[in-house]
Amino acid sequence: MTDVISLYINDGLSEDEVARQAALYGPLVEDIRALIPLGISTQADDDEIRRAREHLAAAAAILGRRRDPGPYGTRFNDAGQFRSWGNAALGLRNAVAPPLKMNTDPDGRVWTDFHLHIGYEGPAGHTHGGILALVLDQVLGDAARVGASPGMTGTLTLRYRKPTPLGDLHAEAKLDRREGRKGFVTGHIAGPDGICVEAEGIFISPPWIEDARAKIDAQD
Repeated sequence: MTDVISLYINDGLSEDEVARQAALYGPLVEDIRALIPLGISTQADDDEIRRAREHLAAAAAILGRRRDPGPYGTRFNDAGQFRSWGNAALGLRNAVAPPLKMNTDPDGRVWTDFHLHIGYEGPAGHTHGGILALVLDQVLGDAARVGASPGMTGTLTLRYRKPTPLGDLHAEAKLDRREGRKGFVTGHIAGPDGICVEAEGIFISPPWIEDARAKIDAQD
């Protein structure tokens, strides 16, 4: 099993280099992401499908020549800029991610407006409930972090109030309270006709975060 702490990597990249990589890999992943709904909706004929697969195989061969052997992890530089580019909800380099663009209000509310294409379908014409859980897990987790109670998901409880359409959606969350190592967060996802899913989560700070917090408190 991979040591979680070892996947927090200070790669020492400059701000310019981080920006260069974002400008390079971001559009590549957008191109890959755009293929997902096309794979569902295309009505190309047999020869066109075979030709497209040849192009995809060539692209896979190019991209596979040099690659990291494991997860992307969370990388950061000396300036404290963190990058979770492999994250399934917001990763810049993950075509599975919608991706989520997180925003924070002064009162600690975390929110995102996002779009789910047809590749996220569950019930006919609507979003898969597991995708909604993914989104809410990320948004509630970010709200715990913003509320100074960062941690791993302990529990995530969802109430599906009505079917969630595909397309443009809104999610938000805020830390409700903290009890010891546990942060209690509430949030929801809304569509054009109001709230579709409500969520409550408990996020638990692992020991290594608590140790770092104690060292900071001791320095103060």
